[in-house]
Amino acid sequence: MPITDKFFAINIRKYLALGDDHEAGGPALIQLLSGFSCPKNPDVEHFLKKNAIEFTKKNQSVTYLVFSKDNGEMLGYFTLALKPLTIRGETVSNTTKRKLLRVSELDVKSDTYTMSAYLIAQLGKNYADGRNREIAGKELIELAWMIIEKTQYMFGGMVTFLEAEKEEKLLSFYRDNSFSQFDTRQTASGTTEPHELVQLLRLL
Repeated sequence: MPITDKFFAINIRKYLALGDDHEAGGPALIQLLSGFSCPKNPDVEHFLKKNAIEFTKKNQSVTYLVFSKDNGEMLGYFTLALKPLTIRGETVSNTTKRKLLRVSELDVKSDTYTMSAYLIAQLGKNYADGRNREIAGKELIELAWMIIEKTQYMFGGMVTFLEAEKEEKLLSFYRDNSFSQFDTRQTASGTTEPHELVQLLRLL
């Protein structure tokens, strides 16, 4: 069964465009998001409830909610953004470098490729009432990929990337979905210790 026969994704801008309508606008969206639960990754839950709306309003990213066509329940979400990305030539194959040259600026001296890229900033399933069992991670990322492909068709671009915790099960999941590691990045926030994120890319 095609994935589009099972699920659909809604850009939260559609809710925000209806303003203060309690049935379908901003208040309805806030109520909907309050029912999302992701105990396996509190950061994913925190972003959706605390940042997704504001980031969308400021055009920093756009969040899509994923629903079941069968019962209309919210099963998960993903957040997409357009970000500048620099890739070191030594971290990718010659074939990838040739493809990157089409959409990037090459700094020969440092052997780096700089471009605009699509970022899958967040990806998470809704564990409330066991809804996580209704959609596979592969299906969720495929829905995100479909949106990226539509954007690429209209505006071009070639590179999609994401950043993940250094956990083999998680990295294996992304490798199985055609992403490959190209680098790592040290990060820190006000509430966590500095730690390493693995950067992975997939070419359109």
